[in-house]
Amino acid sequence: MRQITPNELAAWLQDPARPAPVLLDVREPNEFQYCAIPGSMHMPMATVPSRSEELDPDAEIVAICHHGGRSMQVVMFLESRGFSRMINLAGGVDQWALQVDPAMPRY
Repeated sequence: MRQITPNELAAWLQDPARPAPVLLDVREPNEFQYCAIPGSMHMPMATVPSRSEELDPDAEIVAICHHGGRSMQVVMFLESRGFSRMINLAGGVDQWALQVDPAMPRY
C-alpha cells in the first residue's frame, strides 16, 4: 500500500506541473464539518462500497481520515475492486494539522 506524508501531499498540491489527486475524506459527517483539507471529496467509510462508482479507478486518489486507520481500510477495499492508484494519508488530518496547517482545528 502506498502512503504519503502530509508534507509530501502539501508539496504535491502546490506543484502546478503535477495534476492534483482526488482527496477522498472517509470520516463521518460531523468530523468532516469540523475540519477538512480544502478540496476534499466527502464519502464516509460506510458509504464507499455503494458509492465507489463515483470514483475513477484510474485516478490517483488519496484517502484521508482522522489518524490513517480508516483510510487504510478504504484503500485496501478499493484496491481489491481494481483501483490501482490508491494512496493513504499517513497520520490523517491530525498530522496534516500538526505538520501543514496549524490553523486547522484538531480533535
